[in-house]
Amino acid sequence: MAKGANVGLDTLSEDVGSLVVRLAWCSTTGDGDADVSVLLLAPDGKVRGDADFFFYNNPTAADGSVELLGKTPTANGSEDRIGLDLTAVPEDVERVVLAASRYGGAHFGDLDDLRLTIADPAGEALLGFSITDAGMESAFIFGELYRRGGEWRFRAVGQGYATGLAGLATDFGIDVDDTSEEEADDAEGSDGREGEAGSAGTAEVVGSPAPQQSVTIPEQLADAGSAVSAVPAKRRPRTAKKKVTLPKTDRKSLAEDDAWRQARLFPASSLKNDREREMRATSVLLSVMAQVPEFGRRLTAAFGAPAGRMETFTEVSLPHGDRPRRPDGVVRVERAGKLWTALVETKTNGNALRSGQVQDYVDIAARRGYEAVITLSNDVALDGSSLIDVKIDRRRKHKVTLWHLSWAEVAHQAQTLIHHEGVGSAVHAWLLRELLHYLQHENSGCHGFQNMGPAWVPVRRGIEDETLCPGDKRAVEVVESWERLMRQVCLWLGGELGQKVLPVQRAKRGTDPQSRRTALAERFCETGRLTAEIRIEGTPGTLAIVADLRTGKLRTSIEVPAPEQGYPLTWAKRLVRQLAEAPADLRIETLIDGQTGPRSTLARLRSEPADLLPQDGAKIAGFGVALSKSMGSSRGNAETGFIRSVYDAVDGFHTSVVAHLRHGSTRRRTASRGTAVE
Repeated sequence: MAKGANVGLDTLSEDVGSLVVRLAWCSTTGDGDADVSVLLLAPDGKVRGDADFFFYNNPTAADGSVELLGKTPTANGSEDRIGLDLTAVPEDVERVVLAASRYGGAHFGDLDDLRLTIADPAGEALLGFSITDAGMESAFIFGELYRRGGEWRFRAVGQGYATGLAGLATDFGIDVDDTSEEEADDAEGSDGREGEAGSAGTAEVVGSPAPQQSVTIPEQLADAGSAVSAVPAKRRPRTAKKKVTLPKTDRKSLAEDDAWRQARLFPASSLKNDREREMRATSVLLSVMAQVPEFGRRLTAAFGAPAGRMETFTEVSLPHGDRPRRPDGVVRVERAGKLWTALVETKTNGNALRSGQVQDYVDIAARRGYEAVITLSNDVALDGSSLIDVKIDRRRKHKVTLWHLSWAEVAHQAQTLIHHEGVGSAVHAWLLRELLHYLQHENSGCHGFQNMGPAWVPVRRGIEDETLCPGDKRAVEVVESWERLMRQVCLWLGGELGQKVLPVQRAKRGTDPQSRRTALAERFCETGRLTAEIRIEGTPGTLAIVADLRTGKLRTSIEVPAPEQGYPLTWAKRLVRQLAEAPADLRIETLIDGQTGPRSTLARLRSEPADLLPQDGAKIAGFGVALSKSMGSSRGNAETGFIRSVYDAVDGFHTSVVAHLRHGSTRRRTASRGTAVE
C-alpha cells in the first residue's frame, strides 16, 4: 500500500475478526530495535483511559481485544507481533493506532525495511505497507484501523514524531508527567527494589475513570522534557490490576531429610514409554491452558485464535476414511457464538513428527471446518525450513493452517508468566509452576531441542581431519541444528531474565533463509567455526558465540562501546571494577578503528588497568571482552555433550560478565512485572 491509502478489510478476506499485525525492521549492525505500542481511541481522537494504552509493561487488554505477542527473529532482523480481536473491541472505540518507538536517542532512520503486515487467522498476509522516508523520528505511527459504515478499514499512516513516544502520546490525550530520578530512587528504596524506576516516568491518562491511578510508561516519555509528576514519590504506580508471580527459589523445606519428595500435581516418575509420555504431556498442557487464561491465550493468539472461553480435549475420535483418527488433543475457543478449533499432534522424547499422520489431521480439519493443526515436539521450527512435508489444498474455500510449537517455547511462556509478568491469581501461578516442574522433569520427555542430529558426528570428524568439502549437504544440516540451538538458548535465557533475548541474523536485504544457511555452511566448511550472535535487552552490545570445532573451544564475547564522556584511564578502571566477579582468564582488548589495540587478561589488568591504553594515544572505540571454554564432544545434551556446553558457556559468561556491564545509558524496565507471593 502507498502512504495515505486505505482499504476495507472485508474486501481482503471473509474472516477478519482476528488479525495478527507484524511490525518489522532490520539494521546493518544487528542491534537496532524498537518497541510497539497500541492505542484505542474514542470518537474524539483521545484515549478513554489508561487501559487504552498498550506497551511492554501493559501488553494485554482485559477483554482480549489487544495483545502484544512479543518479538520473533526474521531472516534480516526481527518483527514485533500484535494480536487483535476486532470482535472484542468496545463499540465506543473508533480507531486502533499501531505505533512503535525507539529509545536512548536512536532514530528510525537508522533502521532498514520498516514494514507493517496484517495477516488473517490462517497466517496469510492480507496487506503490507513499507515506510521508506524515515529519518530523525524516534516514534512512528505505522497505520491505524478504524470503523466506517459498520466495517473495519485500514489506513497506511507512516507519520513520525521527532519528540518520540511522548509527542505521540500527548497527541492522543495522554498527559505525561515526569518523576525525577531522585524521587524515583527514593520510591524504590522504600519497598526494597532496585534499579527499575530510576529513569521511568508516570503518565496520567486524560478522561480516566480513576484519575488518582497513574500508568507507568517507558522512559522515552520521561526523557522528553515533561513536567515533574504530582504523583507522590513514595507511591509505586501501576499499569493495570495487580498480577501475581512466584519466587524463583522455594522456601526452606519442612522435610526431615532430602529423601522426602514433595507431592506434585503432575507426577512424571511413573511414566514408562513414549505413548504414556505423549498422553500425559498433552493432557497436562491442555488442562493448564484452559484453566490459566493468560497462558492459554499466550500460546494460541499467534495462531489466529480469538480471545474467548477456551476448552480443551484429549484423545478425540474423528472419522476419516476406513477408520477414525485420534489426534492427541483438540483446542476450542468460543467468541461471540463462533468457534475456533485446532487439532493437536504431540511428540515427546525427541520423537519426530510423521508427515502422513499430520496430513490426515489437516485433511480432517479442512473437511470439518476447523481452523488449524498444531504440532508440538522437542524440535524448533526455522523460517523457510519445514519440519514435515504436508500438502495444503489451497483450492478449498476453508483455510487450514499448520503451526508448530516447541516444548521449549511452552516452558519459556510459563516461566515468563510465573516469574516476571504475572497471572491473575496465586492458584494460577501455582498451576503454571507445577506445569513447569513437570516439563523440566527428566522423565517427561518435554525437553526441547537436545540433539545436533545424525550429521553432527561425521561433519565434526570431517572438520578435524580437514576432509569436509564445501557443498556438503550435511554441513547445512549442522548449520540448521546450530540455529535451532541458538533460538532455544534465547528462549531459555529470556525466561530466566524476564527480558527480550533474540538471535541476530545478518544477511543482505532480500536474502531468503535457505540461501543464508547455505552461505553459512560454506563458511563453516572453510573455517570450522559455527558463529552466532544474540541480543539481550538492556546490555551494551550483542553477545557473540563461536564454536571452533578444530580447537574444541567455545568462545563467548561482547563488545562494549566507549563512553561519550570522561578519560580513557577512567574507562579502563571502571571496566575492571565492573568485572570484579569475572574469571581471571577473561581476555580484554581495546578496540581502535583500523588497528589492533592492547589486550591482556583480567588477572593482569586488576593491578594495571592502564595497560589497556594505547601507547600512541589513539582514540578508543570500545573494549572487547571474551572468554574461551572447552566444548563437549557428543551431539546430545548429556553432561559431556556439545549442547550442554553451549548452555553452560552462555550462562557463565552472562552471569559473570555481561550482567555487570550494564551502564546508565541502557534502558531499564520501568515497573515490576508482578508482586511476589511470600
